[in-house]
Amino acid sequence: MNPLAQRLALTFGVLGCAQTAQAHPHVFIDTGLEVIFDDQQRATGLRITWSYDDLTSLQIITDKGLDPDFDGTLTPEETAQLNGFDMHWDAGYPGDTYASMAGQPLALSGPADWTVDYKEAKIQSTHLRSFAQPIALTQPLLVQVYDPTLYVGYYLKLGATVTNAPECSARIVLPDLDAARTKLDAAIAALPQDAEAAYPALGADFAEAMEVTCLTP
Repeated sequence: MNPLAQRLALTFGVLGCAQTAQAHPHVFIDTGLEVIFDDQQRATGLRITWSYDDLTSLQIITDKGLDPDFDGTLTPEETAQLNGFDMHWDAGYPGDTYASMAGQPLALSGPADWTVDYKEAKIQSTHLRSFAQPIALTQPLLVQVYDPTLYVGYYLKLGATVTNAPECSARIVLPDLDAARTKLDAAIAALPQDAEAAYPALGADFAEAMEVTCLTP
């Protein structure tokens, strides 16, 4: 289980059964992706938004002892305590975000410039991740946000946009869910029955994607 899913599982108190109960997501995160470009129309990084579902948000707020008057709002001091709660990652953790071009993975930095807010009973956090160097999009850029174990479900309901790139456009590509479920069912059926086994890491097959295409001279 990845570090974010593990922390959320601990919040819900279900870590002990997490490996056998992940056929469907337990945490739902509405996601927004923004690809940021420099003045030479090269992609420099991603601004990622995560909006946690109501139940998860309530569990996190309660676990941290925030909003004790249950009025649905946080004071500036309480918000400061919440800021960065999901940004302290283990070394090497990919942050459930994967970028590639022409089938080749693109390295992303750790999270920076993060924010958090709590509105309408939902926690929403943002963070910035940078590419190792600016990238000219000679081919479409593909970005997916997913938990390989499917404990956390990410959905691009907050949109996919580009900034400072008038010659580039973004679209959301939906997965073939029937094919993904068939693959998952086969992988689960193949697991040994007499020993605890790692849950099939097929989150990518269920993941929505952002595809960014730029006009080239």
